[in-house]
Amino acid sequence: MKDLLSSPTRRQLLAMIGKTAGATAMYQAMTALGFASESSFKQEIELKGAPAGASIVILGAGLGGLTAAYELRKAGYKVTVLEYQNRGGGRSWTLNSGDKYTELGGEEVTCDFKKGNYFNGGPWRLPVHHYAVFHYCKKFNVALQPFIQTNDRAYLHRTNHFNGAPQRLGEVQSDIRGYVSELLSKAVNKGRLDDTVTQEDKEKLLEGLKGWGVLDNNYRYVKSAETSKHRGYSVYPGGGLMPTAKPSTPIPMGKLLNSGMWADLYANYTVYVHQPAMFQPVGGMGKIGDAFTRVCRDMITFNAKVTKIHQDESGVTVDYVDTANAKSSNSNSSNSNSSNSNSSNSEGSAKSIRADWCICTIPLSVLTQIDINVSEPMKQAMAAVPYDSSFKVGLEFKRRFWEEDEWIYGGITYTDLPITQISYPSQDLFTSGSGVLLGAYGFGEASYKFNSLTPKERINAALEYGKRIHPQYTKEFRSGTSVAWHRIPWSLGCYGLWSESSREQYYDTLCAIDHRIVLAGEHCSHIPAWQEGAILSGLDAAKRLHQIAKKLG
Repeated sequence: MKDLLSSPTRRQLLAMIGKTAGATAMYQAMTALGFASESSFKQEIELKGAPAGASIVILGAGLGGLTAAYELRKAGYKVTVLEYQNRGGGRSWTLNSGDKYTELGGEEVTCDFKKGNYFNGGPWRLPVHHYAVFHYCKKFNVALQPFIQTNDRAYLHRTNHFNGAPQRLGEVQSDIRGYVSELLSKAVNKGRLDDTVTQEDKEKLLEGLKGWGVLDNNYRYVKSAETSKHRGYSVYPGGGLMPTAKPSTPIPMGKLLNSGMWADLYANYTVYVHQPAMFQPVGGMGKIGDAFTRVCRDMITFNAKVTKIHQDESGVTVDYVDTANAKSSNSNSSNSNSSNSNSSNSEGSAKSIRADWCICTIPLSVLTQIDINVSEPMKQAMAAVPYDSSFKVGLEFKRRFWEEDEWIYGGITYTDLPITQISYPSQDLFTSGSGVLLGAYGFGEASYKFNSLTPKERINAALEYGKRIHPQYTKEFRSGTSVAWHRIPWSLGCYGLWSESSREQYYDTLCAIDHRIVLAGEHCSHIPAWQEGAILSGLDAAKRLHQIAKKLG
């Protein structure tokens, strides 16, 4: 298993991307891994005065499509949304107890969690500066709660360091801060900064470093009662005749440097997009998609597999198949929260719809395989955007051992194992009974290998690697599920990948109105892979289409 799934670290992956594909590609990867980006949303748009009788067909009931549908209907358009699945929300998707879906290759993925437990197969956290998401959550009454991104009790883990034992994040942070302060104080005392700061500044800097780094009177970072107030104790203070508190021993600086854990600190904890506060919907990220669907339900036709998109001078005709009446036995659970993944050769009732305009949010990985008569530049732009790969594994355990045994309440552990990270639930803290961990989540090389495994093998791999950090896995495991995004029929990948050159060459064309068709979705945004990008793209497409529709009457 180790040879099968070994992969570069996130930092190594970003470095390779930056060297080979340029700064924009690395920024794109940073965004997908959770390192960027802020929203440009300021206020709700007000579209008014749709031409009399004007109609729009929207392809895809993800957040981008439903945002456009909601706003255009308010403007007076007759709006119809065609959705391939039997639910709305797109990648805003939560797997609940009893859900199941069929991935490419015919394997059925089930979610056998206890009732009330869930797993976010797609997005799982909301940065505080993704303003459009919060706007619609408030508007549609989606209850939100804090998402704990950083928890000093969580771990940093390196397979070949510290005998494979995970280290507490808070201890590593305190030790690094102490050693940096010690080194800088030495530079100040030896006059290395004489050309930079005055004598008075040096004295102030030394005093500040002493307090910030918890240094002793000789400006050394060493084991002491004071350092333990920051990094924690080996024996914690008690009461009565309990054992006397004992200070903990800092990790030697050389071992910290060699472990490479510094990279986890600046890559995962100090970036703007991960700064507190972060949030999540109560009950799972799919609640956002559910709310959009509820508000737009009368406009949506579910189980509609688009087979052809044809535009002419007066409108757009979309052919689709009603897969709910398909003769093929390869269908999904009737559970309303399951994804619809009928095979491409399923037979169903052929239908068509005619509208004046079309907003298409179908992922480009799928759209490029559909018969659509757009301009040649648009076809080239559509083909220029590949989709990144990603995987997630959700693991349900009989008890919340990470809380009961290790004092971990929310937060994320990062590791150089192929599972990349383990995220602890921020909801239902201090409750008894079962709980669900995000047991694996990664991109790049590791995801290609995880995607090649069967659903059961993915769960087994996550358990095998995860027990190196939490030995309780073996005894406490109850059930698991997974999402391998390149094997999801309705997306064929996680999100649209742009390089610096492809964005410069194709982005404006991809987002432009092509006669009577305009594209939208996270792939048509500068915040790809985030729900915010999809919503902003839907708003922008609706606004521009409305402007040209009014102009043409």
